[in-house]
Amino acid sequence: MRWDETVNDDDRALSTWQGLQAGRQVDLDDLLRRVIDDVVRLLDADRGTLYLFDHARSELVSRVAHLPELAEIRLKLGEGVAGLVARTGVRVNVPGAKGHLKFSPRIDRLTGYETRSVLCAPVRGDGGSTLAVLQVLNARRGRFDDADEVRIDALAAEVALLLQTTSLRSQLHPGQRHALGFRFNHIVGESPAMRAVYDLTARAARTEATVIVVGETGSGKEAIARAVHYNSPRHEGPFVKVDCAALPANLIENELFGHERGAFTGADRASEGKVNDADGGTLFLDEVGELPLEVQGKLLRLLQDRVYVRVGGTRAVNVDARFVCATHRDLGADVKAGRFRADLYYRLHVVPIAVPPLRERGAADLDRLIDHFIFELSRRHQRAEVHLDNEGRSRLHAHAWPGNVRELEHCIEAAIVLSATPRLEVRLGESQKPLLPSAATPVSGGPSFSTPIRPLMEVERAYVDFVLHQCEGNRSEAARVLGIGRNTLSRKLVGSPT
Repeated sequence: MRWDETVNDDDRALSTWQGLQAGRQVDLDDLLRRVIDDVVRLLDADRGTLYLFDHARSELVSRVAHLPELAEIRLKLGEGVAGLVARTGVRVNVPGAKGHLKFSPRIDRLTGYETRSVLCAPVRGDGGSTLAVLQVLNARRGRFDDADEVRIDALAAEVALLLQTTSLRSQLHPGQRHALGFRFNHIVGESPAMRAVYDLTARAARTEATVIVVGETGSGKEAIARAVHYNSPRHEGPFVKVDCAALPANLIENELFGHERGAFTGADRASEGKVNDADGGTLFLDEVGELPLEVQGKLLRLLQDRVYVRVGGTRAVNVDARFVCATHRDLGADVKAGRFRADLYYRLHVVPIAVPPLRERGAADLDRLIDHFIFELSRRHQRAEVHLDNEGRSRLHAHAWPGNVRELEHCIEAAIVLSATPRLEVRLGESQKPLLPSAATPVSGGPSFSTPIRPLMEVERAYVDFVLHQCEGNRSEAARVLGIGRNTLSRKLVGSPT
């Protein structure tokens, strides 16, 4: 029986939080704490706890609880009423806690809290395994009745649905080898370097300060930017992304600021830009280092004064938006080279968050990510039977991962899709072959480029055309192969100087 079939509209708090938050980079402790607040209110209890099952340690851990006296509680499987429920998978209602055979007074002694009544239910996953245990203490009416038992079962089912739509699901299944550890939804890793990133992200999220996330391509910069937004006071507002590397220079200004009617040929009506769309929320400028200099000046005014002018317009438009940027470039070097405005650089660098490359996060984080991706992707592709043996794992650990987390995810997905047997065949060599042969490593019979002697600008344009053709017209891939941004590629295609 689903929770929304047993209570009225005012009581659908859990379903509401599942729909609003589960797919976002929210702080998972904050999300689950809201759930427990609703559980306590709906069951008219004094306190509540959600114990998550840490399979690696065979323990229950109270990452979320109304527990001011202790940071967390850890129970061995079978210890106390919650441990009994985790072991048996059966709901328990204890009207007199101290007279129950399995009641453990250890926690009451530590907290000084007196437990009088307990209602505890298992939170089960799709396969029937126990993901967690939901517990409430001390019914305000004196004891929990039959209606409360029905209600906690329905609540436990909703909590199970919630957990299985978050990245926690890869840690709560039987066979998990890593101790439970998490912070933000859909961001995996517990290394000291990532914990420092989490701390900066949480502190930045509480403010209105401009944030710039720096790191190599594929390291997870956008996920951190989303975490800043979804854990901020603006979390109910829009999160609007602009990929500054995906549009040619002559279109990026229009994308950002919109245009007035008649601003250019074909502009038969006014259009709002992404800055307007972000009003009340967050504007995320991905690869901000690719912005042309002429647009950088207009971005600077936007950051300073929170006003902008549409293309072809004269009227200043106010906007209430928070700004988060990301780049893989060394903007300090770009400032020295004259490619990036110094005043904009300092305006953006209010709160810098550096995301470490995968190779600097340590073996434990790599293992967590490997297991997370295998769990998620094997289910997406309906190959739940696949596994990675020690040889395959060793190959993954020996690789340098220049493409970082994104490269790892694609590598594991390719292995899941292409492996003919349940044993995953890691194809690192094949996945790392360059699209085009380089001058240093010629490939016999591969695509080649030749040209008669002519001006360098013409040769460059012809080579860019050649690479784009080899990439089947995919400008993003061509820019990656050439080692330039998409805006630079667009300028070279039209023959303009860089």
